[in-house]
Amino acid sequence: MARRIGGAGGGSDPGAGKAGAVVAAGVLALSVAAGSGGLSLGGAGSTTAVDAPSVNLTKARSEGRKSARRGDADGAWRQLNMRTLKRTAKPALECVSHSFGQVRDHFVRHPCRSLDRILFAVGDDRGNVAVVSVARVGFRNRRDAGEFKKLIDVHGTGDITPLATPLLDLADIRFTGLHYQSRPDGNAIVIAETEPASGQVSSEVLDALADVASWLPH
Repeated sequence: MARRIGGAGGGSDPGAGKAGAVVAAGVLALSVAAGSGGLSLGGAGSTTAVDAPSVNLTKARSEGRKSARRGDADGAWRQLNMRTLKRTAKPALECVSHSFGQVRDHFVRHPCRSLDRILFAVGDDRGNVAVVSVARVGFRNRRDAGEFKKLIDVHGTGDITPLATPLLDLADIRFTGLHYQSRPDGNAIVIAETEPASGQVSSEVLDALADVASWLPH
């Protein structure tokens, strides 16, 4: 069954394997540390949601993509009233050990040429935080990249394993595939996924974050 790609930014139905990317391990409340731009443990008080009505998402997507293409991740998040709190990145020379499900089986038969993964924690000034995972998978040619995209865009076929959220001093967060975007980039496929980490971040904003993140350059 094809994964549902919803709207211009593309939220998607979660696959059975997709949900196993990271095992959830409790709830961690986060708030932006005043004046430091970092993360700190916060209380369980309610926060104001980052809602779609608070920003023109059509314009935010368009302007965010422009910033992302220039490699300006901070500028891209600002279009959605958010900013980078923390980030980490890690390259790999192979994909088999960093994937699961049918996606992993595919890499056994058709090895990738490169794998670059980056993980962001982004948030606003009200304690609403989201995590953004971006993976760029390189192949020998565009045909191989296209075949991989057909597979990973299908419900339940597995995924590239995102970098672990504890690398950003967060509790483990499960990437469900609900807020997902992929696109071809020459001989590569870029995959972006987002999840809420603290407070309330609307589905529309999570979809927009995934859309914008997918345009970040190599």
